[in-house]
Amino acid sequence: MNAAATAVATLRRPRLLILSFSPIASDARVLKQVRLFAPTHEVTTCGYGEAPDGVARHVRIPDELVSWRLDRADLIARRFARAQAQQEVVAWVRGQLEPGAFDAVLADDAETVPLALWLRPPGGVHADLHEYAPRQKEGVLRWRVFVAPYVRWLCRTYVTRVDSVTTVAQGLADAYAREYGIRAEVVTNATPYRQADPTPVGRPLRLVHSGAALPDRHLEIMVDAIGLTDRNVTLDLYLTRNDPAVIDALRARAAALPAGRVRVMDPVPYAELIDTLARYDVGVFSIPPVSFNYKHTLPNKLFDFIQARLAVVVSPSPEMARVVEQYQLGAVTADFTAGSLAACLDALTDAQVAAGKAAAHAAAHELSAQEQMAGWWNAVIAADARAAAVDPTLAVPADHSTDTGENA
Repeated sequence: MNAAATAVATLRRPRLLILSFSPIASDARVLKQVRLFAPTHEVTTCGYGEAPDGVARHVRIPDELVSWRLDRADLIARRFARAQAQQEVVAWVRGQLEPGAFDAVLADDAETVPLALWLRPPGGVHADLHEYAPRQKEGVLRWRVFVAPYVRWLCRTYVTRVDSVTTVAQGLADAYAREYGIRAEVVTNATPYRQADPTPVGRPLRLVHSGAALPDRHLEIMVDAIGLTDRNVTLDLYLTRNDPAVIDALRARAAALPAGRVRVMDPVPYAELIDTLARYDVGVFSIPPVSFNYKHTLPNKLFDFIQARLAVVVSPSPEMARVVEQYQLGAVTADFTAGSLAACLDALTDAQVAAGKAAAHAAAHELSAQEQMAGWWNAVIAADARAAAVDPTLAVPADHSTDTGENA
């Protein structure tokens, strides 16, 4: 074998670390990253829970280590560097991973970025910010007083030093640019493409909502709207049991309406969710802007509705409204009240619902996860190229697989 052939034979795949302080195997956004890069990279994951399929190695953070357990005295005294370095998850991960062991690091959320930079990957660090971190829990006074200054410090001290950034919506990207000078591309929480055709509009009109049962989402708005509307509609809510008290309260509210108008259903596995949603006509989500991140929400469920080929009715949250209006998917309510949602449903004709379902079908490819993840791919490939300039045995992938799996 000549020298050139030997060089080709010894080329290796890029070593990529995906770092997330979450249970990666059940974290839909991080799991999409794993599935995107596993075919072309030697992927190591570091996070909570079991190893996701397809990775070369998984560094499992012990469940008893809490990622946001920070020393309060350090936070009060603004000793942020000390608080970060001594944080129990950070200290544990530093004992498991070696600087220079990875060609690039994909760091999920601001809290992982200091660790990613500490690892000194020759290709650099890409940060994927799932929310606007400095205002993540602004509705909680203790978080605003003690943690928010620390998160702002993370952003200006560490996130500003990474090579590239993505986030979930344009409003969040604008805020990062405005407050920190961080240029973030947008990678939405899109759903993998599903081959399907729209179904005929039903009678009564079948409305559906899926998501988390959290008190600050004010899901009662949707239930109350059904009690106010004159249109012949039903609403089923598929809710994860984040807060059982919320579910109990919603069921009591639904029980006050005529039988069958609103049902609070048990959650279904994500692998079954899109097929379940496809039995309905309209996906509904109304959420008041009680926080900055809720105001700019662009949630998974909107893209789930699209892959289920549903028409969509949403509150005038700017990110959701932009998508619904741009792709003519349905309707946007005038405000965030139950009365406004009821009026919107009363005005919605069967022809408009059918048109919304057809529009979802037309947009399903463009708004699928496979199309939306170019921001991650381009950032990591750029990191691979930087690493290859240092180590010529690294082969930069020329193309990528867009199959993220139906369960992503």
